[in-house]
Amino acid sequence: MTELAMATESDQPAVTRRGFWRAVRRRPTFWLCSVVIGLLALISLAPGWFAGWFGSGDPADCDLLSSALGPAAGHPFGYDLQGCDIYSGVIYGTRTSVSVGVLTTAACLVVALVLGTVAGYFGGWVDSVLARLTDVFLGFPFLLGAVVVLGSLNDRGPVTVSLVLALFSWPSMARLVRTCVRQVRDAEYVMSARAMGLRNSRILLRYVLPAAMGPVFALSTILVGAVIVAESTLTFLGVGLQSPSISWGLQLASAQAQFDNYPHMLVFPSVFLTVTVLSLIALGDLLRDVLNPRTR
Repeated sequence: MTELAMATESDQPAVTRRGFWRAVRRRPTFWLCSVVIGLLALISLAPGWFAGWFGSGDPADCDLLSSALGPAAGHPFGYDLQGCDIYSGVIYGTRTSVSVGVLTTAACLVVALVLGTVAGYFGGWVDSVLARLTDVFLGFPFLLGAVVVLGSLNDRGPVTVSLVLALFSWPSMARLVRTCVRQVRDAEYVMSARAMGLRNSRILLRYVLPAAMGPVFALSTILVGAVIVAESTLTFLGVGLQSPSISWGLQLASAQAQFDNYPHMLVFPSVFLTVTVLSLIALGDLLRDVLNPRTR
């Protein structure tokens, strides 16, 4: 049993990594999505540098004399109704929208890993209680629940919106973690670790969770894109982010009534939003296929 556990511990992760890179490196979709997501990450980390490529680079530097003017030299996306540079707003909005998506997904992941792992590994009454808890939250429609909660709050900054979205997003991920853990807990190398007398905490951290994280990682990538759409939708409806925050949803909300006369106010934030969400969802679907042994 000791030799079996040692062989599995040393060989299986390496084979998994090699198989993963062999599967993804031949897919152009992976590289295209990775480049887009990497660029968005850089914009989120240093929006001031990217915004400074054109104009003043300050989204709060507005001039009413330039209200709703179209693209011009130094202002490739034009101006909004307040005379603010749309390009700078889109760049700074990238940080807010992506931050909400990442923060929400991280919060969901923490809750799902704790609850899903405990339920899947130990089973019994613990599994039953946590299953009923997830059923309660799944009973609330996602957007409707978020609208009700956010509508009752006065402060709707990025952190508040992220936590509310996470409140209604974690059950599906927790169920996936539970399912993956249940599939791994009876594997031979896990039983060998138990026979060696290892503690449950070490078994979970060293053997169970690494083997079960593939599908969870793929779902997390998709969830980031879904959360960005949800945040933009809620903000568009007037119950999401509030000024002075800057996000794509706020830009879309302010431009919705002006599309017929000033389409540039709506088009450019929509393009950034669409490309971001499609890249995240496409990458998540690709990772899900690659990490699923049945499709490899």
